[in-house]
Amino acid sequence: MNTLHSLFAQKAWANNELFNALAAVDAQAHAGAVHTAIRTLNHIYVVDRIFQAHLQGQPHSYTATNTDATPDLGELHFAAAEVDAWFERYTATVSPEQLGERIVFRFTDGDTGTMSREEMLAHVITHGAYHRGNVGQVLKSISVVPPRDLFTKFLHISEPQRRQA
Repeated sequence: MNTLHSLFAQKAWANNELFNALAAVDAQAHAGAVHTAIRTLNHIYVVDRIFQAHLQGQPHSYTATNTDATPDLGELHFAAAEVDAWFERYTATVSPEQLGERIVFRFTDGDTGTMSREEMLAHVITHGAYHRGNVGQVLKSISVVPPRDLFTKFLHISEPQRRQA
């Protein structure tokens, strides 16, 4: 497994852990916090979809980096898992030559940009990690301990033999 593939496998695992933790929160008692967390997770999802489209050379329908409507947590969890699985498959097969390919695209604000495929993938990873941390802070604000979103933890859970000396 290459490093990018490992990072996207960790992203999928961390997203799942975070969605499960949020699903266990009393949404009525903590309506504001839950709404903020879902909006943040939806933002991650939308940006993932935008960059998925860029990588595929396809248009997307997003005009902003979040949607007007806030999705249901369960529906968003399912959709995020689907796009996470796509990135895992993509990073398992993309070649080093493809990673270096530069792609011209348009941001949702209309400005153009150019990034290599590898830079796009790095952006998706760092963007998601940053905002999962935001959701973790929201959970802490309502006295819920967020899941530990650590690459090292993921590696040792997915490959327990790494714990052997």
